[in-house]
Amino acid sequence: MRSQLLSVLAVVVLITLAGCGGAITDETTTQNGTTEPTPESPGETPDEPTVSSNGTLSVNFINVGQGSSTLIVGPTNETMLIDTGDWSDDGEDVLAYLEKHDIDRIDHLVTTHADADHIGGHAAVIDYLETEGVGAVYDPGITSTSQTYQGYLDAIEEHDVTLYETRAGDQIPFERVEAQVLAPPEGYLASGDRNENSIVVHLGFGQSNFLLPGDGETASEQFLVDEYGADLNASVLGAGHHGSQSSSGDEFLDVTNPRIAVISSGYDSQYGHPHEEVLERFSQRSVRTYWTATHGNIQLTSNGSAITVATQHDAPTAPLELRNGDPVEPGADTGLQNRLVIPIDGSTASPIMTDGGTTTEPTEPTDQEGTVSIATIHEDASGDDHNNLNDEYIVLENTGDQPLDLTSWSVVDDADHTYTFPSGFTLDPGTQVTLHTGSGTDSPSDLYWGSGSAVWNNAGDTVIVRNDSGTIVLQEEYGS
Repeated sequence: MRSQLLSVLAVVVLITLAGCGGAITDETTTQNGTTEPTPESPGETPDEPTVSSNGTLSVNFINVGQGSSTLIVGPTNETMLIDTGDWSDDGEDVLAYLEKHDIDRIDHLVTTHADADHIGGHAAVIDYLETEGVGAVYDPGITSTSQTYQGYLDAIEEHDVTLYETRAGDQIPFERVEAQVLAPPEGYLASGDRNENSIVVHLGFGQSNFLLPGDGETASEQFLVDEYGADLNASVLGAGHHGSQSSSGDEFLDVTNPRIAVISSGYDSQYGHPHEEVLERFSQRSVRTYWTATHGNIQLTSNGSAITVATQHDAPTAPLELRNGDPVEPGADTGLQNRLVIPIDGSTASPIMTDGGTTTEPTEPTDQEGTVSIATIHEDASGDDHNNLNDEYIVLENTGDQPLDLTSWSVVDDADHTYTFPSGFTLDPGTQVTLHTGSGTDSPSDLYWGSGSAVWNNAGDTVIVRNDSGTIVLQEEYGS
């Protein structure tokens, strides 16, 4: 148990989370783009939230205006909620998002810091989930005298929720995801400034990494660079402090080297977020940038080798053009649409062809595109599908006379579960490859989706194959 129990926290039991000891690693990453299981987290997980694709990691940046809230749904449907938006709406937008996506339990509620634009919905969320509950709350331990903070502590006490005082080196037990706390350090930074001592969470899943730094500014970023160096590399960066000029500094961006940045702030932020200096730094590094104020809710789904980006609205992603997008009000009920698939290996991003949210019909293929065909769809595995995932599979064949490079091609079902072929995978003329739903070691004849549950519906589904530019080259329905 950590010794520094603060007086404001006296109403709850404050327990030390077991430290992971050491820097970021991906030693548990398997060849099929998943990670080995971590220890079980408290309680049960939701059955089947629609924000999660089977066997994938889904990171959802909720549009809460001038605030921040991020919902993470893991490959086994375990959940983490980082912050809950501003006090002014008392968690209303976050609750609406949880309700819409059938989330009835949060296994891990992370309080990055005690500012009211990050914990505004904590009490409401804890009260709302009282039946299924909140597994545990993680807090940096720097208190606030605000009524919002006191209401959050009261909710923890009322519902007897476990509260962990959390530091750098701690690991949040999140099944099949490496969930590490990188900051704040023992002793705190910048004389205990709340922003600078935000809890910083790093999520690793397959080859993808998400870095979520709360409101960390110059001191926090310098600590991260000094402590972890190149291990900070992130596929996706949640822009610190809502895109403030005091965050996302040059050295920090050079080390993290993100392909995607997400900014959470209001469209007409009273603080001017995001600041032009930050957008300039993103632009100089060609970082594709999403803003909740113009894209609305933003969902990034990783299968370990590629990230599919879905947003409510289609808006500019060039950093210096963000403000050309139209504002999206928090709580808008527009559905998410897939926009882009970004391979983790650095290959060219592939736009997803849609028309009003409906997948377009296949375009006329080129000679090379026309050589792939579906030889077998084996959607009904022997016994229990979920316990025999590798007996659920599809077989693709190259029926042409030229080798077919499938790098960054994807296979998608009706529910947008997406598998992306690994870099350098080639299908020779006349040969077949079997794509199994479960886990295993990839070979020239067998590939593994890495899903934790069945993908192909026994009653009927659609197999869609897209090339590396996002064009549908094959689409076949089966069943009723």
